[in-house]
Amino acid sequence: MSEIQTTERMVKREALGVSKQSNPPWSRDELILALDLYLRFRESLPNKNTEVVRELSGFLGRLGKALRVTDSVSFRNENGVYMKLGNFRRWDPDYVQRGRIGLVKGNRDEGFVWAEFANDPERLSSVVAAIRGTVDAAEPTNLSVNDEDELGIQEAEEGKLLTRLHRLRERSRALVQAKKKEVLKKTGRLRCEACGFDFTETYGPIGEGIIDVHHTKPLHTLRPGDRTKLNELALLCANCHRIVHSTRRWLSVSQVKSLIAG
Repeated sequence: MSEIQTTERMVKREALGVSKQSNPPWSRDELILALDLYLRFRESLPNKNTEVVRELSGFLGRLGKALRVTDSVSFRNENGVYMKLGNFRRWDPDYVQRGRIGLVKGNRDEGFVWAEFANDPERLSSVVAAIRGTVDAAEPTNLSVNDEDELGIQEAEEGKLLTRLHRLRERSRALVQAKKKEVLKKTGRLRCEACGFDFTETYGPIGEGIIDVHHTKPLHTLRPGDRTKLNELALLCANCHRIVHSTRRWLSVSQVKSLIAG
């Protein structure tokens, strides 16, 4: 059966409701990995029996465990991976301009992932390497995402796993204390680096030592086991810290400063 015939058959199966997704919707992490595979084989997609599809299927199972969304080894089977590649075709201008359509019944995040990464191969490659490196770490379950403790924090466009790795570094008691000690030694006070707010100045002794510590290093550069340097951390008040994390594309401290100044 030709590639076009296979795609047409998959479209018909979708229209008839033959293939139903029993697993949860694909996460942004998974879509980024699938997009990477799609772009590497853009002209002729690999079928479900190929090694690259089998490898991604197996890796997504490990990712699902790290994210605590599944314990199943067949979380995303080969057929599911192949169909997801077909979903990306509907966002590919090189494909649709020839009068073709991809699989239309997919995840709404596919379009966002395509827009953010499809035309930026260097960034896509970095994010893929960061996700794979994190899952390949000795104890990836230590990075399990718990949405209940992430209130007010928008998942970054790089996905849940790297968001979690970022937040774990921000919460490291040793790093937080070391950063505060360094700043107190240099300046004698803990001020927000975006708006200048000082808890002690406003609330008196009860506010002493209160301030958030934000990790400024780009998500795609994070790797488990890397040592975080104090110059990669910034002091922020709770309000400015929430603004940093308020959108998919997190803001920098300088961007928050600009918003305040504006």
